[in-house]
Amino acid sequence: MHALSIPTWIIHVSSVVEWIVAIWFVWIYGEISGARYWWALSWAMLPALVSAMCACTWHFFDNLESLQWLVTLQALMTVVGNTALCAAAWWIWRSVRQSNNLVK
Repeated sequence: MHALSIPTWIIHVSSVVEWIVAIWFVWIYGEISGARYWWALSWAMLPALVSAMCACTWHFFDNLESLQWLVTLQALMTVVGNTALCAAAWWIWRSVRQSNNLVK
C-alpha cells in the first residue's frame, strides 16, 4: 500500500466513489425521465469502474509482479468501457433525434 501517497489514494478512492454515484444518477435519470436508453449508459459505465478497481487493487498490493494481470485487465476494461460508452452515447443521440422527429 506504500506505492501511492495518501493524497493520491484519496483521489483514487474518491474517483471510484464518484463514478459509482454517477452510474447511479444516470440510472435514476433514466427512470425519472422514462427514457430507458439512459440505462444503457449506466451499464456502459461499468467496465470503466472495473478498470479503476483493477488499478486500485494493484496499487493496494504495492504493484506486485504476481498481480501484473490486473494491469492487462485494466487496459482491456478501458478499451471495452470506452467502446461501450461511445455506443451508449450514440444510442442516446439517435433516440433523442428520433423522438424529436416524431414530435415535428
